Amino acid sequence: MPNLPPDLFPASDFDEWAETYDQSLREPAAFPFDGYDQVLETILRRANPQAGQTVLDLGTGTGNLALLFAQKGCCLTCTDFSEAMLAKARQKLPGASFFLHDLRKELPAELTQPFDHIVSAYVFHHFELDQKIRICADLVCNHLTPGGSLLIGDLSFPSRAAQEIFRQGIADWEDEFYWLADESLAGLEKAGLTAAYLQLSPCAGVYALRAG
Repeated sequence: MPNLPPDLFPASDFDEWAETYDQSLREPAAFPFDGYDQVLETILRRANPQAGQTVLDLGTGTGNLALLFAQKGCCLTCTDFSEAMLAKARQKLPGASFFLHDLRKELPAELTQPFDHIVSAYVFHHFELDQKIRICADLVCNHLTPGGSLLIGDLSFPSRAAQEIFRQGIADWEDEFYWLADESLAGLEKAGLTAAYLQLSPCAGVYALRAG
């Protein structure tokens, strides 16, 4: 049996983080969560959800983004690959449906129906660009209702040069697959998606995607 490459982002890391995750968000704004609340609020505003609409939150974590949509009367379906994170989200969202799922794999058979909105926050920076594009294209083309959009808030920089400038001021920088807007938009549009991007803090922004 061939040796498999190590998982750079195992679920166990997030299981360990679940208990203190929300507390870490409330610490003085700094990388990686500078602009966190603004990112979530922008996703909500861009979606403009209506009561009764269906929303799929991918990588829900402790449920902070999903909660904003639940407060608007939406029907929530939430996924995450961390059991401990899902346990925290269930406490906030007793009316939502939850699935243990790794976004790098196909969606569970129970989630094949189209959704009015698909959203995600602070998840896709764990995937290389080609994987980001593949996942986004599948979601937009196969899992959205007509007129629906995919909204992703994440760690993102306008360009590689902007990332390098930002990186110089960060003492505890970790190399991950952060979005670079110029490269990402070009790749998404080449894949047939209509993509728009809004930078909200020096290190985070929101992508709005729909079919081209």
